[in-house]
Amino acid sequence: MRQTELHLTDEDRLVVEKIRSKGLHYSREVNRAHILSALDRGVPEAQIMAVLGVGRTAVWRARAAYLQGGVQSAVFDLARSGRPRQYDTDAEARVTALACSAPPTGRQRWTMVELERAARREPGLGSVSRETVRRMLKKTTSSPGAG
Repeated sequence: MRQTELHLTDEDRLVVEKIRSKGLHYSREVNRAHILSALDRGVPEAQIMAVLGVGRTAVWRARAAYLQGGVQSAVFDLARSGRPRQYDTDAEARVTALACSAPPTGRQRWTMVELERAARREPGLGSVSRETVRRMLKKTTSSPGAG
């Protein structure tokens, strides 16, 4: 198997060694730094895969990312956008306050269905689902209707 040579610059070598030796880093980042360091020293891919317990694609991707964008691109993950939160902390606080308030007349405690209906009457929460209300309350230590 032909291995493309990889030579780190002195600055990049210092960054990689710093990641390998100390600091708080994700294991993926440390592994990628180990891969780059080994490739820089001319260690064969098969030996890198055996010692680090990574696959061939991990080695290839680390090498390709370094050649395209340097150490930052090769070692660290890009930030992912993800889905924005639909309800902010104010909405969650209003649902929690609602759950901590007195239950509807004729009831001893709130049910999830009643909380959902009451939350939908709140401004900005018109489309909130029962599962969303449940998840909002799960984040708190409140128990609907207790008290």
